[in-house]
Amino acid sequence: MTGTTLTLRQLNRTLLHRQMLLARQTIDPYSAVRRLGAMQSQLPNPPYLGLWARLDDFQRADLTALMESRRVVRAPWNRSTLHLVTDEDHQKFRPLIAPALVRGMKSFHGRNLDGLDLDALVSEAIPHLAEAPRSMGEVKDHLLKIYPDRMGEALNYAARTLIPLVQVPPGGTWGVGSMAKYALAEQWLGASGEAASLADFFRHYLTGYGPASVMDFQVWTGLTGLQKPLAAHRDAFTVYRDEGGRELWDVPGGDIINGDAPAPVRLVPEYDNLVIAHQDRRRILADDDRKKVFLTAARVLGTVLVDGFVAGVWKLEKPTKKLLRVVVEPFGALSPSDRQAVADESERLARWVDEAAACEVVIG
Repeated sequence: MTGTTLTLRQLNRTLLHRQMLLARQTIDPYSAVRRLGAMQSQLPNPPYLGLWARLDDFQRADLTALMESRRVVRAPWNRSTLHLVTDEDHQKFRPLIAPALVRGMKSFHGRNLDGLDLDALVSEAIPHLAEAPRSMGEVKDHLLKIYPDRMGEALNYAARTLIPLVQVPPGGTWGVGSMAKYALAEQWLGASGEAASLADFFRHYLTGYGPASVMDFQVWTGLTGLQKPLAAHRDAFTVYRDEGGRELWDVPGGDIINGDAPAPVRLVPEYDNLVIAHQDRRRILADDDRKKVFLTAARVLGTVLVDGFVAGVWKLEKPTKKLLRVVVEPFGALSPSDRQAVADESERLARWVDEAAACEVVIG
């Protein structure tokens, strides 16, 4: 099917299908996290909300149990941000994203690390972390004793980047603040097996986000320069084109969904990779609306899907202990039926978050 053109609506419906947003799935949360590649987790709660939007009868305890049993971990991942990722994927793909993590480190703290022997820093930090899980503050204090003339945050960031680390629960679980302790990934998960290839990683991405371009894959991972190494594997993929003529790669046999397939209203949480994981995001988000979703300081708002596309943003508010409010801000007028569907889904979400609280839905 090389060269077959896919319409925007086909790409939209196919993305929603692979993201489990056309219909809630009955698969287990571990399989869902793996299918999504990883779930951005700058804040602890959004991945839980993301799985609620995708899975039938998902309970918060399901994901927390996976984290406590070390089957899902919270770790520095794509684009140097915290993600939830399965144990298997962490050990397979962490070596492949390492260059992106290092590039992020140099972007944030390159000048503060000039002249520092990073191999020596790693050698100093590993034994400290091996003794017991440590907060980044504890790691910083330890390294400042050795490098007193350096910026503590830069030392901290270097250790987090250069040493495979994972957060230890309860850090990163529902309702727990972002302060957490880190453990060596090898201690927490066991020795790494054979690392996957770049083509394996690309296939893994396409399972949840394809068909997509190599540049889309680079945006998702934060990696660069992948065109040439992936070109050697071109024959192992199906290649389509979008309506603008861009090449879109896919796993052979991957489902392509009809653009007329019905798409229910969904509330997708902050920082969800659904709206982040492509360079060309028009399959889910209109260019004119990007600045309404992507704010300053790298904030990404929760989004409301209507007919498969982002039609507004939403947030939770707790004005009192006994009241939970869902505030929806549509980008344009909603039809009466769509407005009712948004209200119904918002109420279901609020009752799932706090069944004891009174629920209020405000649609701007």
